Amino acid sequence: MTDSLTWGLVSTIKATAEAILNFAAHHLDLGAHRLHIYLDEDCPAARRSLANHPRCRVIVTDAAYWSKGRKRPDAHQPRQTANATRAYRRQPQVDWLGHIDVDEFLWPGDHGTIADQLAALPADALTARVRPIEALAPPSGAPDSDSHWFKACHHRQSPRNAQTAQIYPTFGMLLNGGFLSHVAGKVFVRTGIEGGGLRIHNAFKDGTRLPNDHDLPAHLCHLHAPSWDAWQRAYRYRLEQGSYRPDLKGASSVPTTMNQLFCAIEAEGGASALRAFYDEVCTASPQLRERLEAHGLLHHIDLDLDAKRARHFPDYA
Repeated sequence: MTDSLTWGLVSTIKATAEAILNFAAHHLDLGAHRLHIYLDEDCPAARRSLANHPRCRVIVTDAAYWSKGRKRPDAHQPRQTANATRAYRRQPQVDWLGHIDVDEFLWPGDHGTIADQLAALPADALTARVRPIEALAPPSGAPDSDSHWFKACHHRQSPRNAQTAQIYPTFGMLLNGGFLSHVAGKVFVRTGIEGGGLRIHNAFKDGTRLPNDHDLPAHLCHLHAPSWDAWQRAYRYRLEQGSYRPDLKGASSVPTTMNQLFCAIEAEGGASALRAFYDEVCTASPQLRERLEAHGLLHHIDLDLDAKRARHFPDYA
């Protein structure tokens, strides 16, 4: 029954207090029964607010935390999966647990609540995927806000390739769905699976990936590059250690990895060439919105994060 079904999230986060509390408040507003927040770096203001909320569990992953288990991984991706699996196996206190990042926001759309969508799954379903949509920057001159245009992409590769080439005339053939980040989405997994655990995009049992035959109708709103300035602040880290790092494989249908693409763009034209790329692919110009709309891939969503943060964390100034 929907009334009794509970869901929650686990996330490993290194961010500002406002970003952390925005993430938490948004998902509390959607009905999350439990949020397991692992702070990759302590943030006292966010930690205090989270600790005071009855539906939040906050853990600072300092040296003392890692000394109780295995050695702290150097890269943040294995730290994420270690924390997510720990939360899954240690009384997550929900029926379904999802693993997402601080810049990702679930959006149920017009399909009932997240609990409704999970309750509608077959009784034998162990996982459910939420497909991503990626935020576009406001057009030139428009103010930044929590109201965003988002681009989607087709979930199947062949039509995705054809649409991407039409929507992004210069760079489409070099991008998977026109996205700078993942197109795989994130998963919920039913709790109570012996040997179960979570990685970045999938759930596992005893090291074997669990099959996923079900998509939720919700969206995963990914604020990966919501403005030029925000993208540039994260760009070097992503290029060296994050989602554009050299050892990360790209889609088989795309001739270059993201690392190769960005290095080539910079080598050819520096910062101005990167900006031209961003303007075509990531900015909600009227022309790009028209092309996305023609393929049914344009969404407009107001996350209203300031209001949600004030509602759920009134102690945070």
